[in-house]
Amino acid sequence: MPQDAPPDPGYLIAPDPSAPGLTRAVSGIDHTGAAQTIDVVEERPLTIFLNGNEIVTAMTIGDYPEYLALGFLRNQGMLRDGEKVLRVDYDDDLETVVVRTDGQTSYEDKLRKKTRTSGCAVGTVFGDMMEGLEGLRLPDATVRTSDLYNLAHVINRTPSLYLAAGAIHGTVLCEGARPLVYMEDVGRHNAVDKIAGWMLSEGVGPAGKLLYTTGRLTSEMVIKTALMGIPVLASRSGFTAWGVEIARSVNLTLIGRMRGQRFICLAGDERLLRDIDPAQAPEEERKHRRKGATR
Repeated sequence: MPQDAPPDPGYLIAPDPSAPGLTRAVSGIDHTGAAQTIDVVEERPLTIFLNGNEIVTAMTIGDYPEYLALGFLRNQGMLRDGEKVLRVDYDDDLETVVVRTDGQTSYEDKLRKKTRTSGCAVGTVFGDMMEGLEGLRLPDATVRTSDLYNLAHVINRTPSLYLAAGAIHGTVLCEGARPLVYMEDVGRHNAVDKIAGWMLSEGVGPAGKLLYTTGRLTSEMVIKTALMGIPVLASRSGFTAWGVEIARSVNLTLIGRMRGQRFICLAGDERLLRDIDPAQAPEEERKHRRKGATR
């Protein structure tokens, strides 16, 4: 194992940059005129059906399609608490996922109200995306700053598609100082939907969890995290004003610009337990520093 490799944090799911079909070698010419061949991330369409309704076609890297479909439908309010999922069928040739439930519901009105998000890869949410936030107050939790520093140190040194090829977003479900499930995709919304789908499929609840993302802390990211019931959202990237406003309204702790020994909390700072001097936190080597969400 290389000397700079991180210790095994015990991921339940971790990125596999060598998995077939996720990248493709592409030749080009660099700034000096020299020929170069680099790995670039693949993207492909995935059409999601709920029972007999075609819901959306998302551009994705193609891994964990069942989790992506379940999480997307859950985060859009199309799979509600107590609704039973009977089957999830993925067809690789047709590039479709069909989620079948124990009830037949028409979503034509909702589909007419869909809007594009501010995210990349033509992410889609719906016009009534604020539905479900009324009266929502996330439970109290304690966030140790030592855990934040340790999570960032481990996650940013984990072998990933980002480090291998760039042009990708990552989202990690964490508990305490341990990262549990690390998903990547061309759109940050896809990555968080995969997390939501895994939690739904495996029956994992949000209590004590933290969501770490490489993407911007926009309103859509805050809404999805809140609807998942997770009380803490952290990122290496920055904020939007509406994202901060929504986080404050639902009692979500919002932490951004996590770089090395620095971060800023713009909502829910009362949850922070400053149990370590920032100067004692591990610094990041330059090669592990992400500049925003993509390179």
